[in-house]
Amino acid sequence: MANHKSSEKRIRQTVKRAERNRARTSRIKSFLRGVEEAIASGNKTAANAALKAMQPELMKGVSKGVVRKETASRKLSRLSARIKKIAA
Repeated sequence: MANHKSSEKRIRQTVKRAERNRARTSRIKSFLRGVEEAIASGNKTAANAALKAMQPELMKGVSKGVVRKETASRKLSRLSARIKKIAA
């Protein structure tokens, strides 16, 4: 257990930050699931709408340091490619 005031504060900060990050990650996953379901249903307009809703959420995760920029770009690229294949 922490013995110094600064280390006690650091523990409190870490707990808060971990909670926020978990919430952000969960939110991103929920939006991702929505896109996946829309793609699975075969509805291109719904899939595009879900992707447009997910994109800002994913980028917010990037700016907050929850997701790496490369990971977010890769996910968006692959999902949009899958959406394009729906019509073909």
